[in-house]
Amino acid sequence: MRTANTFRLALLLLAGLAAACNQTATTETATTASAVAAPDTAALAKQPGWWKETVVYQLYPRSFQDSDGDGEGDLRGIIARLDYLKSLGVGTVWLNPIYASPNDDSGYDISDYRRIQPAFGTMADFDALLKGLHQRGIKLVMDLVVNHSSDEHAWFKSARSSRTSPYRDYYHWWPAEKGKPPPRWSFFDVNSDAWRYDAATNSYYLHYFSRKQPDLNWENPKLRQEIYAMMRFWLDKGIDGFRLDAFQFASKDRTFPPLPAGYEKNIIKYYGNGPHLHDYLQEMNREVLRHYNVMTVAEGAGTGPADAMLFVDPARRELNMAYHFEGMAIGRGPDGYRLTDFKRIYTRWDSAFARKGWLSIYLANHDQPRMLSKFGDDRPAFRAPAAKLLNTFVLTMRGTPYCYYGDELGMSNIRFDHITDYRDVETRNGYQRVKNRGGDLTAFLAQAKRTARDNGRTPFPWTAAAQAGFTTGTPWLKLNPNYPVINAAAQDWDSASVLNHFRRATALRRQRPVLVHGQYQLLDAANPHIYAYTRTLGAEKALVVLNFTSEKHAWALPAGLALGGAPWLNNYPTFSPAATLALRPWQALVLPLR
Repeated sequence: MRTANTFRLALLLLAGLAAACNQTATTETATTASAVAAPDTAALAKQPGWWKETVVYQLYPRSFQDSDGDGEGDLRGIIARLDYLKSLGVGTVWLNPIYASPNDDSGYDISDYRRIQPAFGTMADFDALLKGLHQRGIKLVMDLVVNHSSDEHAWFKSARSSRTSPYRDYYHWWPAEKGKPPPRWSFFDVNSDAWRYDAATNSYYLHYFSRKQPDLNWENPKLRQEIYAMMRFWLDKGIDGFRLDAFQFASKDRTFPPLPAGYEKNIIKYYGNGPHLHDYLQEMNREVLRHYNVMTVAEGAGTGPADAMLFVDPARRELNMAYHFEGMAIGRGPDGYRLTDFKRIYTRWDSAFARKGWLSIYLANHDQPRMLSKFGDDRPAFRAPAAKLLNTFVLTMRGTPYCYYGDELGMSNIRFDHITDYRDVETRNGYQRVKNRGGDLTAFLAQAKRTARDNGRTPFPWTAAAQAGFTTGTPWLKLNPNYPVINAAAQDWDSASVLNHFRRATALRRQRPVLVHGQYQLLDAANPHIYAYTRTLGAEKALVVLNFTSEKHAWALPAGLALGGAPWLNNYPTFSPAATLALRPWQALVLPLR
């Protein structure tokens, strides 16, 4: 999750109720009008750090813009689109890995932490990108992938060459003379086996992810110092923070005790929060992070809010923002999700972090399908209002919003028919695993159409021209065939587009501190169709009403709530204030309250 500008939000005048009662809007518009040393948790939590006030745009570099015709996005391509990023109103870009990598797991298998992947460009290109972002008031956060490296990293090449290698203890090994190691489950391995036999030294190495991603041994202080030095290298260049990828798995019990049957069904419980995890994070903070004004994000962060708070309680001096997965766990099946579950999850997490700590708010990323296809309705009749509603939700909740590239346009799942169209190691190895076991490949592909990560990685559609303006070559991953309709050029001039609604929503968040720091209060919790909540900061109060369905619904204002003016944001062109709101399909309203 990326860092962002130090935005200072300006208060605007509230529109009068009398004017609103006589007004029917005719266009879809929005009313526009540091770290502290003392370990006082409550006081620290009240500090409006820049990373609380920013809007993060997650940019998947391989799919954003190709500048040289090789079919892969690159740094020069991003540089060419910096003014577009500025136009979105985002304050921070989170850049997925751009380090040197064999690309077994799309860059999350790093072979050199201080080199740029050649397909993406050079270090000079990176320096130009960072300068261009900062000139436009946009911060840059990078992925820190240090639970594992690539098996092509110089450390691992040396480690696997000899048991006496000085880098041997940078990884986890099990000598074969001790027999087979205790079973450990792998996320990506074809056989789900996290131990891989390596004949050169007659040993097994540990890989929680793919075979080409051996896990680093954080119990080794020399390894930790190497990582800290690498972090300083990037921070001294001027980047604005890190998202710690899969770091909750970094600490391990090196005796590898047996785990109970079925442990893989509750993998975070058994793999996450190892015996020294928080010791390492506190050391990282002491040695590196506290010396820079940066944003730091804990991906995963345990099994629930209590675990996550350990990562981001300001008094503990570890990281400053949690990025939980619970919201992503629903809606993966063919029957979708229940809105009451969705509301319960986000309300539960907000409640746990209401007084201290800080959360990320997101509905999509590089590991998920498109949010429109999962949580909304991507049919042509509902695509635009549903996409606008989901963006409204992300940008009006308490916490730092993360917007995934293309969601500002309403991009949808590509739904490949054939396994050969997929490029992701998770999907391809998962297919092979099912095939090896004689499983139902048709069912696997049907599930992949809903949930595969490549659904969210298709190239960005800039125009309706050949290859969507993404490349002059052959894209590394097929373009979504709907790009002639869903593209940035078509939406840029259309004031009612998903893109321009997104711009209004980011502007509103900058202009209204209540949407950043205000108290959240859920309304009508049992309603299976409507998600409604208030945000309150001092005398300012806002109501957010979201119709999460493709049908019309009426929603009565709760007793004690009175509208205080024209909508701050509305994804339909008209609104008539009333005691009972007549909501159109996927309508999203942000309303001031008296």
